[in-house]
Amino acid sequence: MDATKSAVTYQCPNCGAGLLFKPDKQKFCCEFCLSEFTEAELKQQEKTQAGEDAASAAAEDASRESGIPDEEFCAQMSEYHCDACGAEILSDESTAATECPYCHNPIILSGRLTGQMRPHKVIPFKFDKQAAMDKFFAFAKTKKFVPKDFADPARVEKICGIYYPFWVTDADTGASMQARATKVRSWRQGDYRYTETSNFQIARAGEIHFEDIVTPALKEEDQAMLSGILPYPSDSLQDFSMPYLSGFVAKKRNIEQESVRDSVKARMVQYSSTLLQRTIKGYTTVQPTAPRLLVHEMHWDYTLMPIWLLTYQRKGRTYTYAMNGYTGKVYGELPVSGGKLAALGGILGGVAAVVAFLIAFLL
Repeated sequence: MDATKSAVTYQCPNCGAGLLFKPDKQKFCCEFCLSEFTEAELKQQEKTQAGEDAASAAAEDASRESGIPDEEFCAQMSEYHCDACGAEILSDESTAATECPYCHNPIILSGRLTGQMRPHKVIPFKFDKQAAMDKFFAFAKTKKFVPKDFADPARVEKICGIYYPFWVTDADTGASMQARATKVRSWRQGDYRYTETSNFQIARAGEIHFEDIVTPALKEEDQAMLSGILPYPSDSLQDFSMPYLSGFVAKKRNIEQESVRDSVKARMVQYSSTLLQRTIKGYTTVQPTAPRLLVHEMHWDYTLMPIWLLTYQRKGRTYTYAMNGYTGKVYGELPVSGGKLAALGGILGGVAAVVAFLIAFLL
């Protein structure tokens, strides 16, 4: 079997150059002839691509049935062929969209997002690379103790727009909880103070619908980072369309829903406990038991969500920051300027010395 696979480029219907999705315009644009297209105008090309993807998926299934070991099969699928310049492209197993390192043509790796691996939903990038950098530096300038040169664009190592995979879960549930509560009443009569404690057994139950519980679906990435840029607005979710990936990197999932089902249910139990406890009011003390949760129905959407990833070099250390590609929320560890901290320490020390002198003088 030929180890080299073809890569897909969404081509401009007018000149044949690669199309890029422009977040600021929410259109697919050609940088050569300056044509612009809506998603609807590219539907016909996507139908054609779907047929090619189906053939690619069938070829993968045939390779598996032929007895090729999994390790060898994955190695074969890591090499692709750029249709624009003919270069061979190597990618890791989780990459589903990238650009050719030789001609910089935006490409989508066929077969990586087909069949069961095809996402259900996507949130397109809302702002472009320059806007992402502007938002990041505006954020950095609000921090008091970062180095002065931190907001210098020349020091940015790299900024890249990446679609990361997440599971988005909706569920209809029934929740119930028991609790023991007390009401304490005190009053004075004559020379005596009386205290009365009443005990109550409380029951709460209700139907709870959970909407858009988001869970990262990629093992090797920093889970804190992926969770730190959440949430995304529910109304930003759209039905998946392959052209949205053009011009960006995209990762495919390697965590299946069964692997995160228990953790999602645990979060729903926690949310249920909070909601039910909020209905218990007017008592002096409340001791709730763990709630019981019956899941009637769960719906899972495999979703690609946009993240701008930025790296910054300082004193031999690489700092990595993630920015929500729709809301602009930033997550990451900022460097601290030792000079600024020392200056603050000197000021505080001077103030403390003056205060101590005044206290001693007055006494």
